[in-house]
Formats: sequence, structure tokens, C-alpha cells
Amino acid sequence: MENQVIFAWAIIFCLAVAPVYGQYYSRTVRAGPRVEKITRLHFFFHDIRSGENATAIPIASPNTTQDTPTYGTLYAMDDPLTMESELTSTLIGNSQGLYLDLSRERTKFIAIFYADFAFTTGRFNGSSFSLFSRFSAEDATSTIREMAIVGGRGAFRMATGFALLRPTWSNTIGDAIVEFNVTLYHY
Repeated sequence: MENQVIFAWAIIFCLAVAPVYGQYYSRTVRAGPRVEKITRLHFFFHDIRSGENATAIPIASPNTTQDTPTYGTLYAMDDPLTMESELTSTLIGNSQGLYLDLSRERTKFIAIFYADFAFTTGRFNGSSFSLFSRFSAEDATSTIREMAIVGGRGAFRMATGFALLRPTWSNTIGDAIVEFNVTLYHY
């Protein structure tokens, strides 16, 4: 009984103190004027799902038997970003994230894509931007696709914008090289 009374008083004390501390965090401060910057980036993304050095691997699949084995599969990726389309060209960063295969048709690749594009060299070393959007590779390889930029850190703090993607090479296994032209609006 004594423990219950102590517990009840502790709860009452916590409830009484919470509003006092809640006021401390509720102060609104007017932000000063900010100068919006625009940055344009161009690089190549290498998604490798085959071989011993795969950069994208399945981490979860539905437990069903179906004609399309990749439908519903969740992939983790750590893909290199380079200056040119060759994997051996200058490495400027990497893209880490997840994508979920949404296509029931074996000949199409449609995914929800979330990734953080981090730069490890040059002017934007230590900075990154986040992309979260739908990606469809069902058209010809020359088709340009648009994806949304939803945030950033470092030099790209509070970034918004868009990425224009053009697949330059792919195979039937799922390996691909994609050209990125990114426009970032940030502070």
C-alpha cells in the first residue's frame, strides 16, 4: 500500500511539473531574413544488384509464391556517386537508402525511393540532400524522370528541389547507371 501511495504522489508531481517545463519550450522567435541559394549538381549513380560487390541488396521480401519474385521486395543500398558514367571515374560520394519494388510485372521496375546523397570530396564535402519519391523505369532508357528533394544538411540545409534522372545503362539483372541533374533550393 505504501508503494502505491508513493507511486501516486510521483505521478501527481510529474503531471504538475510538466506544464511548467512545457512553457519553456513554447517560445516563438521570429526568424530574420534568409537568402535562398540555388545549387545545380551533375553526377552519375551506380546501382549494382549483382556480383560479390553488390551495392544494393534485398533485405526483405514477401513470403508468397508469385510470378514476379521481386514485387514487394525492400532493398538497402550504398551506391557510389561518380563524376562520369564509368564506375572507375572520380568518386564524389555515395547514396545510402532504401527502395521498395512496386511493380507486379516482371518487365517493369517501379519503386518508392528514399536516399541520402552524401558528398565526400570537393566543395560540398560533408553535405548531403535527401530524395524521397516514386521512380519508374518502364520507359525507354532515354526518358528523363523527375524526383523530389525533401531536405538536406551541411551546405544544403533545409533543401528542397528536384532531381532529373536519365538512366544511361541497365541490364536484366537490375544493375543500372543513372545520370543525375539536381537543382537544390537551400539556405
